[in-house]
Amino acid sequence: MLLVTFSDGDNPARPGALREGGVVDLGPYFGGLLDLIAAGPEVLASLGARVAAAPVLPLDSVRLHAPLRPGKIVGVGLNYVEHVEESSRTLDTAKDLPTQPVLFSKPATAVVGPGEPIQHNADLTAQLDWECELAVVIGRTARRVSRSDALDYVFGYSILNDISARDQRRSGQWFFSKGQDSYAPFGPAIRTADEVPDPQTLDLGLKVNGEVKQKGNTAHMLFAVAELIADISSGMTLEPGDVIATGSPQGVGAAQNPPQFLRPGDVVEATIEGIGTLRNPVVDAR
Repeated sequence: MLLVTFSDGDNPARPGALREGGVVDLGPYFGGLLDLIAAGPEVLASLGARVAAAPVLPLDSVRLHAPLRPGKIVGVGLNYVEHVEESSRTLDTAKDLPTQPVLFSKPATAVVGPGEPIQHNADLTAQLDWECELAVVIGRTARRVSRSDALDYVFGYSILNDISARDQRRSGQWFFSKGQDSYAPFGPAIRTADEVPDPQTLDLGLKVNGEVKQKGNTAHMLFAVAELIADISSGMTLEPGDVIATGSPQGVGAAQNPPQFLRPGDVVEATIEGIGTLRNPVVDAR
């Protein structure tokens, strides 16, 4: 099932399920997708027949929002071999492959939904960059989870565009570079885990103004989704609705020849197989 958060007219945002070019309203049953996640897999399984029989709101009559507001976003750096190489060449990171996941965080205030603007503030950056990433949405509390059990804690998968101000790395730390407002476009939907039997087989890519910049497959992750959940939960409790952004394939703007960075007027489209396309314009934030 593809789950979304949407609004129409003057009505507030509420959860829905995509079906046949439209949205089935789940608002009568759940206040938001976090409520649906908390309800558990048995409730989710029972929704299938209800969604199949329900009336559909035309997709062009609704506005999609970020699926949910994560309690925390755990980012993973340098998780594709080719990205490790291009980062060492252009971003002054280590040449060697990491032996453990490289982790950082993004605040929930960085989240924007599909169609919402990525803010370009020229007073803060001249190097606004993109990264298409598979987003893992946690479904139940995970603490010291084994790798063999880790995927049982996944509610579903979405897209997160890990926007970065490359020239705002401070004392070796990435938080301000990656955590500014609008630096975590998220959506447009969550594909439930029951429909993704293997998250390590998904094509993903990104376009800027229609031109392909990134093209990869999650099979090339250094640390697979299950390994990431096990590693993070070894010392940090993951809660329902938390998001792990699992890293970017090669093709970031800093590694283009010559380097290319986002500017107001650009349109960024991040796509992952089976989930959809997350499209966001870039606007002048000053």
